[in-house]
Amino acid sequence: MDILAKLNEKIENLIKKYESLQKENEELKQELFNIKQSLEEKDSKLLECQEQMSLKELELEEVLSKIEAILGKWWKKDYLSL
Repeated sequence: MDILAKLNEKIENLIKKYESLQKENEELKQELFNIKQSLEEKDSKLLECQEQMSLKELELEEVLSKIEAILGKWWKKDYLSL
């Protein structure tokens, strides 16, 4: 094999490697895009869950206040009847 044939073979191999790396790069870009999109969806869901949790905490505080009020009245009534 002469020098020109070897050079052509090496150039062809470099071109194939370059094209392969380009394809891999595009696949990685797509994967990164998909991961970012998934992360945004999960962030949105997390925010929604946090808001729901805050509302539930407010509801629990209201229920606790009502229970304390009822127990306070019951305790005063029971204590005063002694």
